Amino acid sequence: MQTPSDPLTGLAVLVVNYGSHAVVEENLQRSLGDRFPGQVVVVDNFSTAEERAAARAVCARRGWTLLALDTNEGFGGGNNRAAAHAIERGATELLLLNPDAWLSEETIRGLHEQVRADPMLQLAPVVLRPDGTLYCAEVDLHLELGEMRSARRRPAGADPAQIHTWVSGACFMVSSELWQRLGGFDEDYFLYWEDVDLSRRVVMAGGSVRSDPSLFAVHDEGITHRTEGESRAKSPVYYYYNTRNRLLYAAKFLSRDDGLRWMRRTPRASYRILLQGGRRQFVRPGRTIWPALRGSLDGMRLWRAHAEH
Repeated sequence: MQTPSDPLTGLAVLVVNYGSHAVVEENLQRSLGDRFPGQVVVVDNFSTAEERAAARAVCARRGWTLLALDTNEGFGGGNNRAAAHAIERGATELLLLNPDAWLSEETIRGLHEQVRADPMLQLAPVVLRPDGTLYCAEVDLHLELGEMRSARRRPAGADPAQIHTWVSGACFMVSSELWQRLGGFDEDYFLYWEDVDLSRRVVMAGGSVRSDPSLFAVHDEGITHRTEGESRAKSPVYYYYNTRNRLLYAAKFLSRDDGLRWMRRTPRASYRILLQGGRRQFVRPGRTIWPALRGSLDGMRLWRAHAEH
């Protein structure tokens, strides 16, 4: 991957690990090989002593930097620590990559060339599932409905003021300049929706958000948060934070009228989030319905607290 004056020397690849060191090693090695000229920073959000030791061994073996955190600081917090470390050591561009995602050198270079040319761009590849079906490209958040839809399905005549477009945190690249201007991820989210928030702030800062339809990554989402033994069911953490953070986003970015509309639609929206794991999982309400209910109620409290101020 490296040439004598390789522009990738300024790129840092950031990965946040939580209990999945083997997945991190496999996918980073698949993506970067042995001769990647830039930085690789792996943040280990603490899970167990055994996982910490294994992550340390992986990074020592591969020559990657390990940031071993004392606690679990979430996806946003972990990436913020990794970015600060990489920028301090000279990184000019940042590639954020989920542990369960991988991409090719062609995609890395294609993203990097465009971000170097436009430091105010947040750029993602088209992200596919392992079977080749679409996982995510540009996504529209429709404020009137409070629902997500692919930007490819945007209705003709839709009001741009009522749409927030974002790209998935599973894989995207930004300049260090833009990252620092934004202050990185908003750690209030902890997990999920922080990528929606970041894309919105890119646009508010005068930048642009898009995916390149000619570049691809693969995201095997189920590796890190699917319930063991079930093909579609997701973790209680997934349901809690997705339902909670939907309303946290509303508190931060929406008008009072739009926020009230989202509040009224919370039961329907939370049910749609639950359906992403399939109906069979409902036989285990402690892992599904109750986390979604708690997340919804906590999100409502966050929205109301913000509205009162």
